[in-house]
Amino acid sequence: MAIFAISDLHLPFGINKPMNVFGKAWEDYTDKLYENWNNHVTDDDTVILPGDFSWATYLEQSVADFQFLQSLPGTKIIAKGNHDYFFTTMSKMEKFLFEQGFSSVKILHNNFFLVEDTLICGSRGWDITAHGEEDEKLTHREAVRLELSIEAAKKEYPELPVLAFLHYPPIYKQNPEANNPIRDVLERYEIKHCYYGHLHAKGIENAFVGEYNGVNYQLISADYLEFMPLKIKE
Repeated sequence: MAIFAISDLHLPFGINKPMNVFGKAWEDYTDKLYENWNNHVTDDDTVILPGDFSWATYLEQSVADFQFLQSLPGTKIIAKGNHDYFFTTMSKMEKFLFEQGFSSVKILHNNFFLVEDTLICGSRGWDITAHGEEDEKLTHREAVRLELSIEAAKKEYPELPVLAFLHYPPIYKQNPEANNPIRDVLERYEIKHCYYGHLHAKGIENAFVGEYNGVNYQLISADYLEFMPLKIKE
């Protein structure tokens, strides 16, 4: 009953937006993803997908992408990314999943999940390299959401470890010491492992992978992982 993670699938089935325009790594990527997933993930496993799951703009356009996800083994926990425009309220998302029969998909949004003996927490995060007034407001809001997720989890299961998932990177290789409220939450709650996505192509060069101030950071963008879900816990 393992836990896997992979972000930024950018599934194009609902609106026919192929990703190969973004480089050779994305050629036939849905076939690569399908094969890798089926060869390594079982129905007893859980896969966390923190953001940019689908190119759909509206919920009705996302049906084919969710059908693809439903067809794959395991329980899938998805969170919101910057391109998930279809993502509405939690209640509407849960209603949609229920009515469409997407029983293996769950939503991580202002909540947490218990998977075996591990707590799954997170939020979308925000672009910590942007410093406008609105950006700072959104960064603080996402930090609060992350903290509420962790608080709720630790209140119910104080002895269990937390894995944190964000869409946006909370740290960059170019300037890892730069403080921000999201990283502050991770460090204050002594989170040992944080997984994030968002970065592709040249952006991957600035990804911070490793330990900083007690937190181990790992990039899990689909192209970085070569469309192979990363096993993060047995």
